[in-house]
Amino acid sequence: MIEKETQMNPNPLVGFLGKNADEFTREDIIRFIEAHEIEMVNFRYVAEDGKLKSLNFVINNLNHLREILTTGERIDGSSMFSYIDAGSSDLYVVPRYKTAFVNPFEEIPTLDILCSYYTSDGKPLQSAPEYLLKKAHKQFQKSTGMNFLALGELEYYVMTEREDKEMYPAQDQKGYHASDPFVKFEDFRREAMLLIAQCGGQIKYGHSEVGNFHTDDMYYEQQEIEFLPCMAENAADQMLIAKWILRKLSYQYGFTISLAPKITVGKAGSGLHIHMMLEKDGKNMMVSDDKLSDEAKRMIAGLLEMAAPLTAFGNTIPTSYLRLVPHQEAPTNICWGDRNRSVLIRVPLGWLGGADMIKDANPQQKEAQSKGMNKQTVEIRSGDGSADIYSYIAGLIVASEYGLKKPDALKIADELYVDVNIFDEEHKEKLESLEALPESCWESAEALEKHREVFENNNIFPKGMIDSVIKKLKNFNDKDLSERLYGKNEEIQKLVNKHIHCM
Repeated sequence: MIEKETQMNPNPLVGFLGKNADEFTREDIIRFIEAHEIEMVNFRYVAEDGKLKSLNFVINNLNHLREILTTGERIDGSSMFSYIDAGSSDLYVVPRYKTAFVNPFEEIPTLDILCSYYTSDGKPLQSAPEYLLKKAHKQFQKSTGMNFLALGELEYYVMTEREDKEMYPAQDQKGYHASDPFVKFEDFRREAMLLIAQCGGQIKYGHSEVGNFHTDDMYYEQQEIEFLPCMAENAADQMLIAKWILRKLSYQYGFTISLAPKITVGKAGSGLHIHMMLEKDGKNMMVSDDKLSDEAKRMIAGLLEMAAPLTAFGNTIPTSYLRLVPHQEAPTNICWGDRNRSVLIRVPLGWLGGADMIKDANPQQKEAQSKGMNKQTVEIRSGDGSADIYSYIAGLIVASEYGLKKPDALKIADELYVDVNIFDEEHKEKLESLEALPESCWESAEALEKHREVFENNNIFPKGMIDSVIKKLKNFNDKDLSERLYGKNEEIQKLVNKHIHCM
């Protein structure tokens, strides 16, 4: 069965070794390196700024290779994290074999591996981004008996100089699912998707997004790559690598990629929507009797209760809050609903209907296959490209566990459910009854301070790390920023440009 699962996998390590990445061992990595004449190994790890760092090794001999794959290497932790003191800053970075991939950009055959941080006594660094997520998921599994699956929707803008005579011009803010030649960077997206898949990413699909506009000299086009549900740790790893691939590929082509939440005033911003699924014994627990399950509703209640402090991890720069405004397909109020894009948490279609669509579309198909499929997820729509993806998903897990344990969670879910567009004038009273999301990094920090014990419980988020997040957010001094900048488009654009390469 494993052999059949790996036959069409685009990751060359999976195909060569005949096993899924979660099963890779040191000996597997060595065997692949020897067979493919790999000459270099890169250790990769994410620091406080959310971007990949690298440490390059030339393979001297087999013993040297075995040593670095076994013991890892030393680095200066104080240069990675602001809260680590320079006087005792040494950390180890140790490779996680399941993340190994062939670097698609190097002329010299090179293997890259994501690493975890360990302290001088060989213990995991409690505040390391990937370890926060590991701790949160492990605690969630222990507490609920369920796995937490996630997938991200990676939205980004391509920015390039505008051609004088543009053929097939795009319609402003009408780019959703457009095809070339009315969008110009579909080929780029497809190439990036193939590279991400070869590096271990489990991609669902890609498409163009709403944002499509130009200035006198620049062209802007919004695209999206969405992934398949997988274990939370793997979901974060593949999005980190995907962001690196998008930037690296665009650099080679000579144009700019931005995952920033806002590019300019009045145009669609880029979010980082996260879909979540609860799983137990291979079964999707989001549905019971073809309806959203009580477990899913409790989970939603927890996410809504913690929605404000979650912005401290998912919306980490001032321009995040220029995106969270009405009529820009971004949430502003804390509520949820079915298939409703004006809410914070959306319950998308999950193939629960009784109709057998595939049979209707293909009358020649004698045996129908679509009945009984359950892909139900719930989607939180507030996060954006400034998120530290590991901390953000860890926070979503903590909030979900909080809801699953909360005695009145079903009551909260019922009260915060909406089935209308809350921005319509006729539903003004409903909108005013709902709590609003924070409107600045300052407010986000205040919300995290108020609810910090939820995230610090079981030492998932260490106290010092929470202190650091709050300090960083307040240092932007952006309280009432929207009011101060209202109508000052030039000042807004300066702020946008300052944060154009977030995380």
